[in-house]
Amino acid sequence: MIEIKNLNMTFNPDSQKEFKALKNINLSIEKNNLTIIKGVSGSGKSTLLSLISALLKPTSGEIIVDAHNIAKLPEHHASKFRAKNIGFIFQSFNLFDSLSVSENISLALIPLGFNPNEISQKTQKAMKIANIDHKSNQNVNNLSGGEKQRCAIARALVNEPKIILCDEPTANLDEANSLKFIQTLKMLKSLDKTLIIATHDPLFEKISFADKIVHMKDGEIL
Repeated sequence: MIEIKNLNMTFNPDSQKEFKALKNINLSIEKNNLTIIKGVSGSGKSTLLSLISALLKPTSGEIIVDAHNIAKLPEHHASKFRAKNIGFIFQSFNLFDSLSVSENISLALIPLGFNPNEISQKTQKAMKIANIDHKSNQNVNNLSGGEKQRCAIARALVNEPKIILCDEPTANLDEANSLKFIQTLKMLKSLDKTLIIATHDPLFEKISFADKIVHMKDGEIL
């Protein structure tokens, strides 16, 4: 599903602010697997997720997704790749507080050219899977942290992506909601999603259904 070969990422190259965020990363992630990338802040795990999603372009190396090298895609093609293949769950949720739950979720479908009826159907389906359909008309700023997380999960699912990337998904949740999120991951895996979670949360060390745990430090895989 995903093959990363000799991947390097250097910010501000050839300057006093040069920073080597990733150093010769090699990693294979199989289809429908759950991979946990562990490491402290600054270890390079978020940068790695940004490269896998084609939000960033590496200094060198290859990122092969379904036999296509996405490492150097022009931005127009990179945007289309993300819209069709990637779902994101962020640490800060990245929701629009002034919009309702359903509006936040449906926004992800607008670039894909669906008609209003299709958008409504897909939004309802995603909300039901994430167990947030009962809050569909609530503004996001009236939701609890756990409800915001479920809204973010629905948004990540609405375009029916092959890959879901989670960047510190429990950082703003209490332990009870973090444990609920971990159970949600089990459900998402059963939907044949390829899941990659970047985290330093020790709760993820207890996951029995993870297929691979990758440890990172200073931009390298240990």
